[in-house]
Amino acid sequence: MRHRDERGSVTVWGVLIALILTLVIGITVDLTGQVNVQQRAHDLAQQAGRTAANQVQASQIMRGQSPQIDTAAARTAAAAYLDAAGVEGSVSITGPTTLSVHVTIVYQPKFLGTAGIGPKTVSGDATILLSRVVNGAPR
Repeated sequence: MRHRDERGSVTVWGVLIALILTLVIGITVDLTGQVNVQQRAHDLAQQAGRTAANQVQASQIMRGQSPQIDTAAARTAAAAYLDAAGVEGSVSITGPTTLSVHVTIVYQPKFLGTAGIGPKTVSGDATILLSRVVNGAPR
C-alpha cells in the first residue's frame, strides 16, 4: 500500500480561506464607506439648500408678503457652503420659493482600490420648498 504525501495541503486551504476572508472584509469596508459618503452627499445637499433658502427678498417679508428666494444671494450662499465642505455641487432655482441642490463626491475604495477598482462618483440631491408659517400653519 502506497501513502500519498499530503504535506502542504492544509497550507493551500489556509491561503484560500485567508484570501476569501480578505475579499469579503474588503468589499464590506468599501461598500460601507461608499454608503457613508452617499449619506454625506445627501446631508450636504440638504444643508446647502437650507443655507440658500435663508437668502430671501427682505422687502417682501417686511411688507408681510410670502417670502421669495433671492436668486443671486441663494446661489452664492450654497456655493460658499459647498466650498467650505470641500465638495462639488450646483444649485438650481426652480421657482420663486423652490430650489434644488446637487452634490457630487468622489469616493476612493480602500481595499478594492488596491485591486484596481477605481474611484466612484457618489451624488446626493435635495429639493427645498420655502414656506411662510404663522402660528404653526403654512400661509
